[in-house]
Amino acid sequence: MLKLKMIFLLILTSKAYSQAEKETYLFSKDIKTNFENDKNLSRYQVAATNYSISSYYKQGLETWDKQSASDTLEKKTISTEDSLYFKSFKPVNAKKYIIDRSKNERIILINEAHNNSRHRVFTTSLLQDLYNNGYRFLGLEALWKNLDNRGFAVLESGFYTKESQFGNLIQEATKIGFTVFRYEGTSRVNDGGKTREIEQAENIVKLMKENPNSKFLIHCGYEHIIEGVPSITTWDKAMAGRIIEMTGINPFTIDQTYYSEKGIPTLNSPYIQLVNRDYPVIMVNKDNKIFTGAIDDSKKIDCTIIYPVTKYINNRPDWLSLSKERKTVKIEKTKIKEYPALVLAYRINEYEKKGIPADIIELLDASGKSNLILEKGEYRILIKNSDYKIVSDFIQTVK
Repeated sequence: MLKLKMIFLLILTSKAYSQAEKETYLFSKDIKTNFENDKNLSRYQVAATNYSISSYYKQGLETWDKQSASDTLEKKTISTEDSLYFKSFKPVNAKKYIIDRSKNERIILINEAHNNSRHRVFTTSLLQDLYNNGYRFLGLEALWKNLDNRGFAVLESGFYTKESQFGNLIQEATKIGFTVFRYEGTSRVNDGGKTREIEQAENIVKLMKENPNSKFLIHCGYEHIIEGVPSITTWDKAMAGRIIEMTGINPFTIDQTYYSEKGIPTLNSPYIQLVNRDYPVIMVNKDNKIFTGAIDDSKKIDCTIIYPVTKYINNRPDWLSLSKERKTVKIEKTKIKEYPALVLAYRINEYEKKGIPADIIELLDASGKSNLILEKGEYRILIKNSDYKIVSDFIQTVK
């Protein structure tokens, strides 16, 4: 009898994981199991990205950090010289600084870490003010296919764009009136990325020349914003450097990655604690010079955002509220038939077209405190059980 029970459990488990493989948005336990069964060197990066896509922000950061060898996880420090240099700068509100400076710029490049949805939320927060200042084009490295006239991303639009906050960034941009475009290169030349950087720049510059009176915002990954010497030496120059080379225009380059919080707190930059603010800042000195890193930094970017450590409200990052423009939405217990439950909120008519959920939460049991965070509007709420079967499907209005 025991043997039959074991076989039955194995069959159920096999069915669950078979179904999970077909799903885009996963329960945390399934991401963890996939990670533990994965023997590839890239498993930390894969799991971190999967956590991010399914809205497990903290787990995504933690998993990314764990790919470092254990002997590199020591508390970060800075030299006395760098500390004194840093203290010669004063914090200013990052959003305000960027919006003010954008008035006199033609093209802005802002980066992200691909497993960090906070960076996408910050870019989203800039959109309306940038549009008011004349920006009309938003270029996305992560976009595989242009949106055409649809106005929102779908699962086939890209890999990272499947994440809710990336989907929200795209939806907000199109709603405001931006033309959202892809600019990724198509060449598969194996030259360490040099051709890719050139092609990306060429695609952006082509559109700039076709629209000479328009301003451009480019949201990309990591070091593509480097104007100076990238750490990936095979590039020769990063995309930003190529844009300068092709146009003579110096882009306004903004880094979000260097001084964001880590999943493992001891890895946080000491600069975060030195700033001690509860909002993102850019450091400016009395001569209007911007802090971008150590004194001898050769990467050359225009500014670096220093983020505070995230505060959580009912297990959700406080910055998801977009300065309280979004509302907290509690799911009635009567709507949840069984636990654990995966709750996905889709804008009306987007789920049927394989759109991206505006938010996702996981509820492990009836005592779980986790709320959806959504802008005003109507949503189709889907609740899935551990077998990824939809057990509840209803419309929710957010006022």
